Amino acid sequence: MPGVLDGIRIVDLSTGATGGIATMVLADFGADVVKVEPPGGDPFRIQAASRQWLRGKRSVTLDLTAEEGRAALLGLLRGADAVVSSLSDAQAREIGCDYEALAARDPRLIYCHVSGFGPTGPLAGYPAYEGVVQARGGRMLAFEGTAPRSGPQFTAVHVATHTTSQAAASGVLAALLACDRTGRGQRVDVSMLQGLTTYDLAGLSTASLLARYPEQWTGLLEAVPAAGRVPTINYQPVMAGDGQWIQLGNLLQHLFDNFCTAAELFEIYTEPRYEGSPATWAAEDREAFRDRMFERMREKTAAEWHQIFSDQGGVVSTTYQTTQQALDDPDLVLNGHVLELPDPASPSGMTMKTIGPVARLTQTPAAVRPTAPSPGEHTASVLAESAASASGAATGRDASARPTLDGVLVLDFSTIIAGPLGCSHLADLGARVIKVEQIGGDPYRWMGPGGLGPIRTNQGKESISVDLKTEEGRAIVQALVAKADLLVHNYRPGVTERLGVGYGDARRLNPGIVYVNVNGYGPDGPSSHRPATHPIPGAALGGATWQAGGMPTGTSLDEIREGARRLFRANEVNPDPNTSAVVTTAALLGLVARRRHGIGQEIFVDMLGANAYANGDDFFWYEGRTPRGEIDAELMGTGPLYRLYRTSEGWVFLGLLLDDEWQRFCALTGRTDLATDARFATAAARDVRAAALTTVLEALFTTRTAEEWESLLASQGVGCVRADEGLPGAFWYTSDHIAANGMMETVTHGRHGALERHAPIIRTRGTPNRVASAPLAGEQTDAILDELGYTSDDIARLHTAGVVWHEDDLPGRR
Repeated sequence: MPGVLDGIRIVDLSTGATGGIATMVLADFGADVVKVEPPGGDPFRIQAASRQWLRGKRSVTLDLTAEEGRAALLGLLRGADAVVSSLSDAQAREIGCDYEALAARDPRLIYCHVSGFGPTGPLAGYPAYEGVVQARGGRMLAFEGTAPRSGPQFTAVHVATHTTSQAAASGVLAALLACDRTGRGQRVDVSMLQGLTTYDLAGLSTASLLARYPEQWTGLLEAVPAAGRVPTINYQPVMAGDGQWIQLGNLLQHLFDNFCTAAELFEIYTEPRYEGSPATWAAEDREAFRDRMFERMREKTAAEWHQIFSDQGGVVSTTYQTTQQALDDPDLVLNGHVLELPDPASPSGMTMKTIGPVARLTQTPAAVRPTAPSPGEHTASVLAESAASASGAATGRDASARPTLDGVLVLDFSTIIAGPLGCSHLADLGARVIKVEQIGGDPYRWMGPGGLGPIRTNQGKESISVDLKTEEGRAIVQALVAKADLLVHNYRPGVTERLGVGYGDARRLNPGIVYVNVNGYGPDGPSSHRPATHPIPGAALGGATWQAGGMPTGTSLDEIREGARRLFRANEVNPDPNTSAVVTTAALLGLVARRRHGIGQEIFVDMLGANAYANGDDFFWYEGRTPRGEIDAELMGTGPLYRLYRTSEGWVFLGLLLDDEWQRFCALTGRTDLATDARFATAAARDVRAAALTTVLEALFTTRTAEEWESLLASQGVGCVRADEGLPGAFWYTSDHIAANGMMETVTHGRHGALERHAPIIRTRGTPNRVASAPLAGEQTDAILDELGYTSDDIARLHTAGVVWHEDDLPGRR
């Protein structure tokens, strides 16, 4: 079978995990990735995960400070299809490999720039470190109350790295499609700061609406204090009789009913106070039922409950585990998310476990090459090849400024967050995305105050609402399938077939269609029949366990309540957006395979696999690997040089990963004595005496304000930033840095009027992005039917018969 990217060469000029994971994904699907490293190698090879994100690549070491090294790099770039670079624009210009210079030599070259905070603006020079970006962007403050203390709290899961690496891979794939149409390459920009917008489902729109229409929105959008939040009954973590914790995820009423039946909590059906949704119960009744759930769950072990819920088939639940435990999870193993391979570096000949491909493409599958090169291992052979390469020339087939995915039709059948948000990224790249909704709309439209979440997950789309259980409804959708390039759904197995839009149906109508299944567990494994919601992969992949600072152990009712509260706050919404990033990558891999090889196919993405990537800093094992750092009970951080500190006014996050950064920190703070102190002079010594160093730094940080520390250190490229300036929505709405980078756009929503939205996380500079707001449910129903050839009388009849619908059909809306 062909590889999606066979014959494509990518030069990796990035350092660290973000660009490293992006090019790993591209290498897995056939690209020849040449990693250019300084003498001695990428400084972030010190990270245990580097053996994973270096896999499948060839390594060339070049001294780019020397003329000979720069000349060799330009020779290497001759004939390359794409470059992934984390050099700043100033650094790139200094060595003559900025986009403008490279494009002048080879107009077909794609240049993907990966940064921490974007290419310009007051924060542009700040280190591109996970903790630094999350703290400065307000995400750590959003976790306030997870541990019972005030102030920002350390955010554990590497979500900015994850979404940005997937955005970089997606950006290269999208630019390859555009280059095939136009004959020209282009610059693509992604940043970790903008990657974080994937997790801001309503913050920016809330801040925007509060500022624009305060009288209308202030009362509705007042937030509950984070420390006082308790889990919704539907998403309740519970402790089993053996002390293990189980995460429930029965968001929709029928799922909650399934749980109550399987758990034999029959009082929900016999006591009038429990009628309707738990959200409508009186507070005292809800808490009484919560206590009853806690008591009932303690009557069996986690394994016993797992078997009961699995046999029932319609209960959403999983057992909490660590990422290392997840490496043995049968659902992950049987779906190909864990590869056990020979490890030539093992002293005793043991195998290694590494993460599998990002998605399962059935006709153009990945071919993972697990070996990571040593620095410079391929220098001679690669440079010899480059001497024979020729520069490309633009063909000019289509020089018009059409969006990157212009002409691509996507049908989005998915609901809630993971699938819809992934499709919205495709809309931002210029695809025409039609959201196919049930009568009454995607259930997510009516959740949360003001229904603001779906604005983020559906931006840039059109919407048709149709009853697929009717013959006429299926005929409408099948007419769309016949025209589509890509179909995305998150139905459980068997549902699409019953509705007439299974892969077999779609392929008969449209043999070249790319068909993406998005579900919880994947098509294989013991849980393939089970539903899943966002707390499930959070608990199953170890992210929530790590974020909570470990599993709660107290067994009294009060201790279980507090443990459940902490786990609920730790297991926040990130698993759904984590999956959306992979949906975008998988869809573009399918579109590129179709363009290059003429192959339509079925593709499988699941939430467990996507969240393995989000926990990619720990989702691997090899003999002698360094364990993932532990987080302290107060959720300050993982060590003295990667944690939160109180200052004389406010909080900062300190993020130092390299030894030279420690030296610069000591010099800038006037504490050169610490750099020469034998207790702290080396990384190993600092690890041994972490408690003592933390005490020293706690005292040091109280001598200035948070803003003063950031001004002193971050402005010089040392990772120390204020962590409590505001929540993400407020930061994005008011920050001068966001404005300088054009990371926010004003659009008009059909119900709410003018408001701000996040700019696309993949910024394409040669083929423009398409920026729009989100549709109302079914807003384009009539227009799409007209396009399909239905008359006005036909459309009126379909509305009357309940076959189609739009939001204005709700009482009081017309």
